[in-house]
Amino acid sequence: MTVMDAGTRPVARKGIRRAVRLGWAASAVFWGAFAVLEAVNHGVAAGLFAVAFFIAPDLTFLVAVRDAHAARPGQLPARAVPYYNAAHRALVPVVLMVVCVVTPHSWAPLFAGLCGWTAHISLDRALGYGLRTKEGLQRD
Repeated sequence: MTVMDAGTRPVARKGIRRAVRLGWAASAVFWGAFAVLEAVNHGVAAGLFAVAFFIAPDLTFLVAVRDAHAARPGQLPARAVPYYNAAHRALVPVVLMVVCVVTPHSWAPLFAGLCGWTAHISLDRALGYGLRTKEGLQRD
Protein backbone atom coordinates (compact mmCIF):
# COMPACT_ATOMS: atom_id res chain seq x y z
CA MET A 1 0.00 0.00 0.00
CA THR A 2 1.33 3.42 -0.93
CA VAL A 3 0.89 6.41 1.30
CA MET A 4 0.00 9.46 -0.72
CA ASP A 5 0.26 12.99 0.57
CA ALA A 6 -3.10 14.74 0.18
CA GLY A 7 -1.26 17.82 -1.07
CA THR A 8 0.11 16.02 -4.16
CA ARG A 9 -3.24 15.03 -5.61
CA PRO A 10 -4.14 18.46 -7.01
CA VAL A 11 -0.69 18.71 -8.58
CA ALA A 12 -1.11 15.29 -10.24
CA ARG A 13 -4.57 16.22 -11.52
CA LYS A 14 -3.24 19.51 -12.83
CA GLY A 15 -0.54 17.64 -14.74
CA ILE A 16 -3.09 15.23 -16.20
CA ARG A 17 -5.35 18.11 -17.24
CA ARG A 18 -2.39 19.84 -18.88
CA ALA A 19 -1.50 16.67 -20.78
CA VAL A 20 -5.09 16.20 -21.94
CA ARG A 21 -5.28 19.81 -23.10
CA LEU A 22 -1.98 19.37 -24.95
CA GLY A 23 -3.44 16.31 -26.67
CA TRP A 24 -6.50 18.33 -27.70
CA ALA A 25 -4.18 21.06 -29.03
CA ALA A 26 -2.33 18.50 -31.14
CA SER A 27 -5.67 17.25 -32.42
CA ALA A 28 -6.72 20.80 -33.32
CA VAL A 29 -3.51 21.33 -35.30
CA PHE A 30 -3.91 17.98 -37.07
CA TRP A 31 -7.56 18.48 -38.05
CA GLY A 32 -6.99 22.11 -38.98
CA ALA A 33 -4.11 21.12 -41.24
CA PHE A 34 -6.20 18.30 -42.70
CA ALA A 35 -9.01 20.78 -43.48
CA VAL A 36 -6.53 23.09 -45.22
CA LEU A 37 -5.10 20.14 -47.17
CA GLU A 38 -8.60 19.14 -48.27
CA ALA A 39 -9.28 22.73 -49.36
CA VAL A 40 -6.05 22.88 -51.34
CA ASN A 41 -6.69 19.51 -52.99
CA HIS A 42 -10.42 19.95 -53.69
CA GLY A 43 -10.94 23.64 -54.29
CA VAL A 44 -12.90 26.59 -53.03
CA ALA A 45 -16.02 24.65 -52.03
CA ALA A 46 -14.00 22.45 -49.68
CA GLY A 47 -12.35 25.53 -48.17
CA LEU A 48 -15.69 27.25 -47.66
CA PHE A 49 -17.17 24.17 -46.02
CA ALA A 50 -14.13 23.84 -43.73
CA VAL A 51 -14.46 27.48 -42.60
CA ALA A 52 -18.26 27.28 -42.24
CA PHE A 53 -18.11 24.09 -40.19
CA PHE A 54 -15.31 25.56 -38.07
CA ILE A 55 -17.53 28.53 -37.16
CA ALA A 56 -20.92 26.78 -37.02
CA PRO A 57 -20.71 25.10 -33.58
CA ASP A 58 -20.53 28.48 -31.87
CA LEU A 59 -23.61 29.71 -33.69
CA THR A 60 -25.60 27.63 -31.20
CA PHE A 61 -25.24 30.63 -28.89
CA LEU A 62 -27.79 32.39 -31.09
CA VAL A 63 -30.54 29.96 -30.02
CA ALA A 64 -30.90 31.83 -26.75
CA VAL A 65 -29.64 35.29 -27.64
CA ARG A 66 -32.69 36.96 -26.10
CA ASP A 67 -32.06 35.12 -22.81
CA ALA A 68 -28.40 36.19 -22.63
CA HIS A 69 -29.14 39.17 -20.37
CA ALA A 70 -30.30 36.81 -17.58
CA ALA A 71 -27.14 34.67 -17.66
CA ARG A 72 -24.08 35.32 -15.52
CA PRO A 73 -20.71 35.98 -17.20
CA GLY A 74 -19.42 32.72 -18.64
CA GLN A 75 -22.82 31.06 -18.38
CA LEU A 76 -24.74 29.90 -21.43
CA PRO A 77 -28.52 30.37 -21.27
CA ALA A 78 -30.17 27.04 -20.44
CA ARG A 79 -32.17 26.96 -23.67
CA ALA A 80 -28.97 26.88 -25.77
CA VAL A 81 -27.21 24.16 -23.75
CA PRO A 82 -28.60 21.08 -25.59
CA TYR A 83 -27.69 22.58 -28.96
CA TYR A 84 -24.26 23.70 -27.77
CA ASN A 85 -23.47 20.29 -26.26
CA ALA A 86 -24.68 18.43 -29.37
CA ALA A 87 -22.51 20.60 -31.62
CA HIS A 88 -19.48 20.19 -29.35
CA ARG A 89 -19.38 16.41 -28.99
CA ALA A 90 -16.31 15.14 -30.82
CA LEU A 91 -17.89 11.79 -31.60
CA VAL A 92 -20.46 13.33 -33.97
CA PRO A 93 -18.09 14.67 -36.68
CA VAL A 94 -15.75 11.70 -36.27
CA VAL A 95 -18.57 9.20 -36.93
CA LEU A 96 -19.71 11.28 -39.91
CA MET A 97 -16.13 11.27 -41.24
CA VAL A 98 -16.05 7.48 -41.01
CA VAL A 99 -19.34 7.35 -42.93
CA CYS A 100 -17.85 9.66 -45.59
CA VAL A 101 -14.79 7.45 -45.93
CA VAL A 102 -16.60 4.10 -46.18
CA THR A 103 -19.45 5.15 -48.48
CA PRO A 104 -18.80 5.05 -52.22
CA HIS A 105 -20.36 8.47 -52.87
CA SER A 106 -18.45 10.72 -50.49
CA TRP A 107 -18.10 14.44 -51.21
CA ALA A 108 -14.76 16.14 -50.48
CA PRO A 109 -16.22 19.49 -49.33
CA LEU A 110 -18.33 17.70 -46.72
CA PHE A 111 -15.28 15.82 -45.46
CA ALA A 112 -13.31 19.09 -45.30
CA GLY A 113 -16.16 20.62 -43.30
CA LEU A 114 -16.11 17.73 -40.86
CA CYS A 115 -12.35 18.22 -40.45
CA GLY A 116 -13.01 21.88 -39.65
CA TRP A 117 -15.73 20.94 -37.15
CA THR A 118 -13.40 18.50 -35.40
CA ALA A 119 -10.65 21.15 -35.35
CA HIS A 120 -13.10 23.57 -33.68
CA ILE A 121 -14.04 21.07 -30.98
CA SER A 122 -10.39 20.18 -30.38
CA LEU A 123 -9.39 23.84 -30.13
CA ASP A 124 -12.19 24.51 -27.64
CA ARG A 125 -11.05 21.60 -25.47
CA ALA A 126 -7.42 22.72 -25.71
CA LEU A 127 -8.43 26.17 -24.47
CA GLY A 128 -10.41 24.67 -21.59
CA TYR A 129 -13.92 25.00 -23.00
CA GLY A 130 -15.88 21.80 -22.65
CA LEU A 131 -19.47 20.72 -22.52
CA ARG A 132 -21.94 22.64 -20.36
CA THR A 133 -24.13 21.61 -17.44
CA LYS A 134 -27.89 21.95 -17.86
CA GLU A 135 -27.60 25.34 -16.12
CA GLY A 136 -25.11 26.48 -18.79
CA LEU A 137 -21.95 26.42 -16.66
CA GLN A 138 -18.65 24.86 -17.74
CA ARG A 139 -18.18 21.27 -16.63
CA ASP A 140 -14.94 20.51 -14.81
